[in-house]
Amino acid sequence: MKTPQEIVYLMMQNDAFSQWMNVEVQKIGAGFCTVSCKVNSEMLNGFHILHGGISYSLADSALAFASNSYGNQCVSIETSISHTKPAKLGDTLFATCEELHRGKTTGIYEVKVTNQDQKLIALFKGTVHVSEKKW
Repeated sequence: MKTPQEIVYLMMQNDAFSQWMNVEVQKIGAGFCTVSCKVNSEMLNGFHILHGGISYSLADSALAFASNSYGNQCVSIETSISHTKPAKLGDTLFATCEELHRGKTTGIYEVKVTNQDQKLIALFKGTVHVSEKKW
């Protein structure tokens, strides 16, 4: 059986978007994950603040890594995000995913996206399908 670290390594090999965002895994374990990335100019919207799709994508990557960490392949089936504070150029964002429920076929997770000052940028909730397929 693969460790959570081995699974994330395998996932990142084919995850071009997380690579483009320069996502770094800070912590990984069974059912949880913290990832980070630095906001660059390509990530800004027309208001010169972080595009919501970037905070969503960072949270989605944390969800993917946390839910897959047990060794079963998981895919999201429903997600939502609430943006609470703008992020700006140069900010470092952290997405921390925690498992709220893990059943045989579904899992529910919460991801808090914060900046380098621990201010909440976004709150994300995701539900995944837990497949029988192993990593």
